[in-house]
Amino acid sequence: MLEHAIQHAAEASAGEAAVNWLWLIPALPLVGSAVCGILHFAGLRGRPRSKHADHGESHEHSDTQGAHDTHAHPAASGAPAPAPLASVVAVLAMAAAFALAVTGFLSLTNLSPHARVLESAPWHWIDTGEFMIDIAIVLDPLSAVMTLIITGVGLLIHIYAAGYMKGDPGYAKFFAYLNLFVFAMLMLVLSSSLLGLFIGWEGVGLCSYLLIGFWYEKGWPAEAGQKAFVMNRIGDACFLIGSFLLVRSFGTLDLSSIAAAVPGALHANLASPDLVWAAVFLFAGACGKSAQLPLFTWLPDAMAGPTPVSALIHAATMVTAGIYLVVRMGPLFAASPSVLLLIGTVGAVTALIAGSTALAQRDIKKVLAYSTVSQLGYMFLGLGSGAFAAAIFHLATHAFFKALLFLGAGSVIHGMHEEQDMHKMGGLAKHMPRTFITFLAGAAALSGLPLMSGYFSKDEILAHTYAHGGVYSALWILGLLTAAMTAFYTWRMVALTFAGKERFDVHEVHPHESPAVMTTPLMILAVLSVFGGLLGLPVVFHAPHLLAEWLEPVTGPAEALLAEHPLSHGTEIGLLLLGAIVAVVFALAGWSGYRSGIATDEKIAAKQPALARFLGDAWGIDRAYQRLVVQPMKLFAFGLAVIIDQFAIDGLVNGAASLTRSASERVRRMASGSITSYSLWMGAATALLVIVVLWQIGG
Repeated sequence: MLEHAIQHAAEASAGEAAVNWLWLIPALPLVGSAVCGILHFAGLRGRPRSKHADHGESHEHSDTQGAHDTHAHPAASGAPAPAPLASVVAVLAMAAAFALAVTGFLSLTNLSPHARVLESAPWHWIDTGEFMIDIAIVLDPLSAVMTLIITGVGLLIHIYAAGYMKGDPGYAKFFAYLNLFVFAMLMLVLSSSLLGLFIGWEGVGLCSYLLIGFWYEKGWPAEAGQKAFVMNRIGDACFLIGSFLLVRSFGTLDLSSIAAAVPGALHANLASPDLVWAAVFLFAGACGKSAQLPLFTWLPDAMAGPTPVSALIHAATMVTAGIYLVVRMGPLFAASPSVLLLIGTVGAVTALIAGSTALAQRDIKKVLAYSTVSQLGYMFLGLGSGAFAAAIFHLATHAFFKALLFLGAGSVIHGMHEEQDMHKMGGLAKHMPRTFITFLAGAAALSGLPLMSGYFSKDEILAHTYAHGGVYSALWILGLLTAAMTAFYTWRMVALTFAGKERFDVHEVHPHESPAVMTTPLMILAVLSVFGGLLGLPVVFHAPHLLAEWLEPVTGPAEALLAEHPLSHGTEIGLLLLGAIVAVVFALAGWSGYRSGIATDEKIAAKQPALARFLGDAWGIDRAYQRLVVQPMKLFAFGLAVIIDQFAIDGLVNGAASLTRSASERVRRMASGSITSYSLWMGAATALLVIVVLWQIGG
């Protein structure tokens, strides 16, 4: 049965005409990365170093034109001259990739729903006779959506970064890393094989490390990059174990073959514990990449990277890789209700922890970082309730409004001369009107205000969770509580940043609007944040759910394995109204509590200091890791190093020295000048020589 299913899937795949231009979609950013890298090294070779060079002052932007104060004269510091051509190359590569993604999407629309697959000729990578791995580029409804998000939102972020990073001595290198990341992410979502997916998976991890630690001279960005890299390796190891189990079960890593074989295995009662454990380990891998409990603590620290990095990697693309993996392997996860419950539980608890932590943050980027963790938890809650299309819907809307909010935060930091503490802001609406208006659109979508994109995608996940009943009712309550927190901390952030009086020295700090190259992407993302909900209107609106219908060929097989839990129109309307009331009430509470200043935070800190510390410290989870894991490992490593140094290295060195001294002493004694001694040694040598000669003759 399994062999028949796999063979059938392979034949169906082989029947598709090869579309080799699909390779250009990931190849173009790769070429752009290579060219930007060449420009960077050309700048290094063309710029003589100064004896006064100092690279320890890479900061966010400060002046009106977008250049860093410390980088206004890179030649004087001996740093490489910025290469303005690098941003042009990177943006053109992204624009071309986006154009091809749109072309591919339009090509799919011309096919019948269940024939919407474009596949390139395969690359025969591994062939042992009995086991073969081919890697091809596959564009289907799911990968098409992901590719449009990656290239479309990525293009806007590249344009924004052209202004944001202006004047940085690592300008060309930054765009080389950024393009390389997009290449890896596209390989992740377009690969036909789990192995090709894993290559992209590791590639985005590497690029994340490089981009988070881009300003490594400061020290702490390098540490944040290392933390992200190490924590992701835990998830990656689990990913590999899950892949090995799938190879043992199906003898292949081809994604379509595995998805096609799972229903047959269930029908023939051939499903083994290997399938359950494969799903568990793959989900653990997704927890690492998508920052879920217990592997989420790396993402808030990743805000050490430049703001465009936060927008691209930690809002719109890399952190959504885990959601993509679960949806792509939907039949495998749908085959085990217990694994789905685990996914939903982890997602709901993560959303609650991160959402409550965001309530107490003062750093504007930290608020958005914990918000990202929380919204990813929402997506996993949707996956756990079997709402695969709803999870992708929220992934898409989140990409719009969270990229907007991160870039808006970068615009604020740019205008406030590096300042990220919201307690030191206030009154910026009049200084930065375009940033303020677009930021409002993102905030409205994130908080789930009625008719905004986040309202429809978030409430669809909550509705699916509510429909399950039983233990899922508790998860629905957690999701609703997190929604209330989201509305509150979002409008607290807006009020502290833009409302009230200035809480900074107006004689020292002169806030200003960002240049058009930065605000234009904000405007486009604001439109998407407001109208993105049209992709998935509820049934009660008597309008088609465009995204769910589009994804049905991919999500349908998984959803067919799950029991249906339909809601009546009345219940669905009630849930929509409840979601709207919660969002509006808590958004107003957040706005009214902080529009006059920071007095509310000061009261909470004075009356509930333990609670304020607990939430500000992310429930103490990261501190517990430091105390229970990191410090013991450091002590163990230090002790092991001492042991090796004293007993192994010192012992070896001292032993060799002692042996050398002993031998040299004996040789020295041989050269004593005594005729008797010399005669004795000559006789002994002659006797030994005679014995050897006689032994050879006798042999």
